[in-house]
Amino acid sequence: MILDVKPVRALQGVLELPASKSYTIRAFFIAAGGGPSSIIGPSDGDDALIAASVVQALKSGTRVFHVGESGTTLRFLLPLLPFHTPRAVVKGKGTLVGRPNHHLCQALRRQGMDIRGTGPKESVPIVYKGGTLVGGTIRIDGTLSSQFISGLMIALPRLKTDSRIVVTGKQMVSGGYITMTRRILARAGIKMRRGGPADRPYFVISGRQKFKGLKDFPVPSDYGLAAFLLSAALLVSSKVVLKGNLEGGWPQSDGHIIDFLRKMGGRFTGTAHSMIVRGPSSLKGGTFNLKDCPDLVPVMAVLGLFARGRTKLTGIGHARLKESDRLSDLRRELLKVGAKVSETKDTLVIDPKASYKGGQVLDPHHDHRLAMAFTVLGLKIGCKVKDIQSCAKSYPAFVRDMKHLMVFS
Repeated sequence: MILDVKPVRALQGVLELPASKSYTIRAFFIAAGGGPSSIIGPSDGDDALIAASVVQALKSGTRVFHVGESGTTLRFLLPLLPFHTPRAVVKGKGTLVGRPNHHLCQALRRQGMDIRGTGPKESVPIVYKGGTLVGGTIRIDGTLSSQFISGLMIALPRLKTDSRIVVTGKQMVSGGYITMTRRILARAGIKMRRGGPADRPYFVISGRQKFKGLKDFPVPSDYGLAAFLLSAALLVSSKVVLKGNLEGGWPQSDGHIIDFLRKMGGRFTGTAHSMIVRGPSSLKGGTFNLKDCPDLVPVMAVLGLFARGRTKLTGIGHARLKESDRLSDLRRELLKVGAKVSETKDTLVIDPKASYKGGQVLDPHHDHRLAMAFTVLGLKIGCKVKDIQSCAKSYPAFVRDMKHLMVFS
């Protein structure tokens, strides 16, 4: 489906922010570890619904799992298989096909599991033929995804023996997501210790730990999704109130958007329960390291189109391995509107121009975050966004919520 986005005169209104997809999926898998749980206000995105169905399937003893397009669900599921089934096939579809899992599968094989994915990247489908997961020292490359590490953290406390996760590779990416995993595991009574350098840490996890559940756990609002609403409100005339659970006790990697926007000159106020934006703000470029928050790449690139001076996004090579190649695919689409964008292996550089070509058809390459970023762009210059239904992966109500805010006359 194509969404025809027209330039707006203003954005105005009050919205409830969607729940965090990342915390929701973590909560579902950790709650399955045992103890009474009640998860309040979870995400209703496709990935979260898939995670819920997979957790239920684990309990039923099924041997065929369908994880849809959810990379997080896949990587949290694999280390848990020996606890629930003697063998299994894990299937995926769409943007998940071709995404790499070889670092995780290699680590699991070294720890006793007979598991193998498809092709050199060990993508889906992935076949588990038996074997157990044993503790000890587990070395895993952290340069592609932190989800491999989070998945191990959720599984290892169930073992009878202690474990030590040693992160290898040049540097660990998306470390903030590991902090999220550790924080919610601690809420469930699971303890672990971190040591070593920031880019190549290790984690010591005792075995025989008991999950006490997640009773009355309110899922925080999603800063990564709020980023699109905040950015839109900063680019046009606006008076927007975004309400939600923004308590600071639950860190999010995408929470960096607040610091980034303020560094760019964005004006807004916030409390633990709301953010208020009065736009437009006069934005300035700069250099931003997105190593820990690759999901912010698309919206930051769009903001860079309208900032004063160059915007340089660094540390984002791993963003090429998301639902799309968030460097090349994003650059290719922005060139259609006449943008001046260049890329290297792990950077994206945006030099703003005085005007852009409106009315172009932009392809998000089945990436929900590209689709939402292009919609924000359309509010300024007008464009048509293909495959807008891809937003349902994380934010099913995105188009409805944006239309609720739009003022045309």
